[in-house]
Amino acid sequence: MLTLTKVEEKIMKILWGIEKGFIKDIIDQYPDPKPPYNSVSTIVRVLVKKKIVGYKAYGNSHQYFPLISREEYSKGQLSRLVKDYYNNSLKQVVNFFSESKQLDEKELDEVMKMLEDLKSQKND
Repeated sequence: MLTLTKVEEKIMKILWGIEKGFIKDIIDQYPDPKPPYNSVSTIVRVLVKKKIVGYKAYGNSHQYFPLISREEYSKGQLSRLVKDYYNNSLKQVVNFFSESKQLDEKELDEVMKMLEDLKSQKND
């Protein structure tokens, strides 16, 4: 399962946003103070080595792009979270949110509708 460091994840969020770019383009998306060029370059090379980021060479310059989608990464992280912290139980996840009062009535109705739709799909 793919897990990124916070810095790697920050760079991936930028690449997902801009779709492709050079190191300078990635740095431009950072708030001030901007990280050093060499630091960003090193992290991007690690992401390339992990086969999460690809690149196209233009002489000595490289244009980088994500090899996985934000949705694919998010799905993997959510699956890991549910497995590692909630014993792979959706029931425990829903119980956590309901006990912590983080769901309002409208959200509960939406969740119930989603579960009803899922149940009817399983019965078809």
